[in-house]
Amino acid sequence: MKKRCLNPRAKQFEDYGGRGITVCDRWINSFENFFADVGPRPSPEHSIDRIDNDGNYELGNVRWATAFEQAANNRRNVSITVDGETLPASEWARRTGTNVYTIYDRLDAGWNPQRAVTEPPRKWPAAT
Repeated sequence: MKKRCLNPRAKQFEDYGGRGITVCDRWINSFENFFADVGPRPSPEHSIDRIDNDGNYELGNVRWATAFEQAANNRRNVSITVDGETLPASEWARRTGTNVYTIYDRLDAGWNPQRAVTEPPRKWPAAT
């Protein structure tokens, strides 16, 4: 977290510190403060994640999350709302069995989100 935000030579600096993401002053020099605010890591599969990807590493905007949860919470994801439930396109694809790129193509073609997510993929006739 600190390396990505504070070290211009860090591999991921451009995606963090380079776009203005900071670490709150309370955590910069005190792991104890960070631990008191965020608590222990629930498992080795968890790492720190920002809830709002445009927000800073600060109290109220961080959580422990798995790699799957973090992959669904990135700025490249498209969120889709169907029947009042908002999820990343990748999660809709997983739930419905529709390829995520099919969902993206449908949205790009002007389909409404409900239809893009819920209509079964077209079955093409077998070649003869």
